[in-house]
Amino acid sequence: MPPASAGFIAVTPAASESVRERPYGFYVRMGYACAAVAFLGFAPTYWMPVAAGTFSGAPIVHLHGLLFFGWTVLFIVQAHTMNARLRVRHRALGLFGIALATAMVFTGMMVAIHSMQIGIAAGVDARARAFSIVPITTVLTFAGLVAAAIAASRRPAEHMRLMLVATISLLVPAFARVFRVALTPPGVIIGAANPVPVGRSLMASAAADLVLAVAIAHDWRERGRPHRTYIVAGLVLVTVQVLRVPLADTAAWHSVTNVLLSLWN
Repeated sequence: MPPASAGFIAVTPAASESVRERPYGFYVRMGYACAAVAFLGFAPTYWMPVAAGTFSGAPIVHLHGLLFFGWTVLFIVQAHTMNARLRVRHRALGLFGIALATAMVFTGMMVAIHSMQIGIAAGVDARARAFSIVPITTVLTFAGLVAAAIAASRRPAEHMRLMLVATISLLVPAFARVFRVALTPPGVIIGAANPVPVGRSLMASAAADLVLAVAIAHDWRERGRPHRTYIVAGLVLVTVQVLRVPLADTAAWHSVTNVLLSLWN
């Protein structure tokens, strides 16, 4: 058997592995669901204004949107390749997945810093610094989950679940846009110049966690119990989501934002 490569990687499962341990059709469906959330969540504030030619934003914002939505498309493609047992193609695309994830981390950090600068320029320094913990921890959590998935490339059952949790972790901003559009009064600007309290991110986080709950329920039905990967990765995800609320207004986090802002200048 050829050596496994990293990122969205497929390795030939052991002969004893049951069909239930390889439900790739479920991952195809979950990929489409994640892509739909990512697209529809940003449709009112990004995709529709871009299509109408009314969106104004820095080039890095467009690159950020392209890369992050591209990840959901890649997840769908990779799930399809595994469902069709196209393992050579799956491994080749996995190398592209590594490059894409790396670019996403850098652009995600750059957009978070850029948004913080916009908020500071608008006179909401403290709120902008506090809210920056949401996109920054989202990007770092995604990076950690993808790294764990790469490390588990020779354990397909763990690898595919970690990649799904990593993709689900990116849905928080999309859900947040849905809630913000729904809860913001008419005439109020939605954007980096008017950051919301960090506590509101818990609603979007809970919505993304419900997507993860669907995956856990699927495991429960198919295997009789949730896979330990979902339990561990899910606990990490929820812990980050909860802890960033009390940490956002601390002097320690503001010191972190000072370092990040100095890197941009």
